[in-house]
Amino acid sequence: MTTFMLADTTAGKISAQLTQLRHQMGAPAIGMVLTLVVVCEERDQYDSLRAATEAAREHPSRILVVINRETDEANRLDAELRIGESAPGETVVLRLYGELTEHADSVVSPLLLPDTPVVAWWPSRAPAVPSADSIGVLAQRRLTDAKNSDDGVATLVTRAKGYAPGDTDLSWARLTPWRSLLAAAFDQPVGKVRGGVVEASPGNPSAPLLAAWLSERLGAEMEVADSAGPGLTAVRLGTEEGELSVVRSDARLATLSRPGQPDRNVALARRHLSELLAEELRRLDTDEIYEAAVKHLASAR
Repeated sequence: MTTFMLADTTAGKISAQLTQLRHQMGAPAIGMVLTLVVVCEERDQYDSLRAATEAAREHPSRILVVINRETDEANRLDAELRIGESAPGETVVLRLYGELTEHADSVVSPLLLPDTPVVAWWPSRAPAVPSADSIGVLAQRRLTDAKNSDDGVATLVTRAKGYAPGDTDLSWARLTPWRSLLAAAFDQPVGKVRGGVVEASPGNPSAPLLAAWLSERLGAEMEVADSAGPGLTAVRLGTEEGELSVVRSDARLATLSRPGQPDRNVALARRHLSELLAEELRRLDTDEIYEAAVKHLASAR
C-alpha cells in the first residue's frame, strides 16, 4: 500500500494526486461502489478507520475521514492518502484547521466519487439532525451510533424527532440477529402476546429500541429492565400459551424457549463494529422498519 502526505493542500490537489497514484498503481476507481465519509475526532480515527477499511473489503469504497482540529489556528488542510492492493479502494484522511472546520462540505464535495452513493458515518459525536448537517446533506444514507452518546436513549429520541429518510443508527444494526431469531420463533403459533420485557446492561440504547419494535409489531406493552450484561441479555414475552424467551448469558450463545417445545441453543454472538457497518452499507434505501421503531420509541417518552 502506498501512503502519500499532503500538507497545507486543497481538495483539487488531493484529487489530482489520487488520479496520479491510481495510474501508478494500475488501480482504477471504477471498481469502487460508494463514498464513505467518516466524521470523527482524532481519538476515534484509528478504530473508525479500521472498521471502515474492513467493511470496504465487502464494499470497495473511497473512504474520506474528516477530522476537525484546532479552530483557533490558521486555515489549513492536511491530507493523508492511502491506496494499494492491500487496501479495498482508496482512503483519504483529512485534517481541517481554522475556519475550514465549519465548511467541511466544501472540502469533501470535490472528492466524492461521481455517480455513486454517498454514506456519512459519525462514529461518536453526531449532529442532532444528521440530514441538516453540511456533510449529511451530501449523503443518501446517514449512520450514527447512540451507544457512544452520554445518554443513548435520549439521543435516539432526539434523532426520531428530526428523522429523515436515509437515517439509521448502529444501535439498530446490533439488533438484527435478535430480530431475526425472534421473528423465526413465531413461525409456529404461540398465541397472542400479552406483554414482555427486554433485559440489557444499564443505558444500552438497543434495549428500548428492541422493546419499541416488539411493541409496535405485536401491539403489546414492553418494558426494559437492567441486567449485568454484556449488552442485551434476554427477551421474555408472555403469551397465551406460556412464556417465549431468548436468554443470552455469555455474549455468544442464547437459549430459545417456546411453550410446548424443548429448549434450543442458538448462536447469538455480539458483533464487531466492522460487521455492523458492512451490514448498513448493503442497503442504501430507506429503512422503514427502523423508522417505525424509533418513532414508536419517541412517542412513548
